[in-house]
Amino acid sequence: MTAIATDSNISRQSPLSVDRFCSVARTVEILSDAWMFLVLRESFFGARRFEHFQSRLQLPRNTLVIRLNKLTELGLMVKVGYSAGLTRFEYRLSDQGRDLYPTMLALMQFGDRWLSGNEPPPLQLVHKVCEKESSAQVACSGCHASIDPHDVQYRSGPGAGMQARDLDRKRSRRASDPEVLERVRPCSVARTLQIIGDRWSFLLIREMFFGVRRFDAFQENIGIATNILTDRLQRLTGHGIIHKQAYQSRPERFEYRFTPKGHDLYGPMIVMMRWGDKWLSDGKPPLLLRHTQCQQDFYAQVVCSECSQELFAGEMGYRLRYDLTVE
Repeated sequence: MTAIATDSNISRQSPLSVDRFCSVARTVEILSDAWMFLVLRESFFGARRFEHFQSRLQLPRNTLVIRLNKLTELGLMVKVGYSAGLTRFEYRLSDQGRDLYPTMLALMQFGDRWLSGNEPPPLQLVHKVCEKESSAQVACSGCHASIDPHDVQYRSGPGAGMQARDLDRKRSRRASDPEVLERVRPCSVARTLQIIGDRWSFLLIREMFFGVRRFDAFQENIGIATNILTDRLQRLTGHGIIHKQAYQSRPERFEYRFTPKGHDLYGPMIVMMRWGDKWLSDGKPPLLLRHTQCQQDFYAQVVCSECSQELFAGEMGYRLRYDLTVE
């Protein structure tokens, strides 16, 4: 368990030894585990029983047991007996788990738009309420308009604060192999997690949405080693998320700014923030958002592109544009 830093012990530590409380980071920690993500994804496609998960995902039995137990411990799934003697079980999404559906849709929307190459998106959503093919859009809960990051102000919420950085997490691994995350089925959510599922890449993107632009400021804010920071900035540049812009010639120095593709990650980030605020923050969100267009505090809603109604898992249908490799 991560130690909580009090005001007194924060003051005795260097800035590099503490992290800010962050609901998005808490959500990313769950989704960036490749096997937990795959189990959650298949749950939204209707998998319930151990043998269904195992046959679809071809996971080693022990790996699947560990992830199902972890998801149950986290409260994302519940274990329900279904045989006469209740000796066989199904794993069903809890309310907390089902509430990840908007996050999955927001990540999918980004992947569909930016990461499908010349191919059509793998999955076509059908909103049963309006009976139309649709896509997901991130909207303001107050005025229901689409959210532009330039139109959002933020301030500290009741859960704001700092915590001691877990030194083991400083050795964060890179995001999982794409072939693992897209096991069984092509997946726009998995492709998006290739960019933000790596802890350091996510933290850099988060800091940029707070207005951080320069190398030294990234180092100071998130306590990242120089070689790792250089690598992640190069990777994000290679993904087309950011671009490098000179701000000084002698010596030459650069700052990093979002491309339009990078700006479009804001929607998924604030949708993940809403889930983390609701389920992982004890009712005390670390950050409050205000939409300058309607002058209201808001949270992110994921709505139908056709009827503007909020999207829920039970109201969605799908048309697959691929064949399942495992039945």
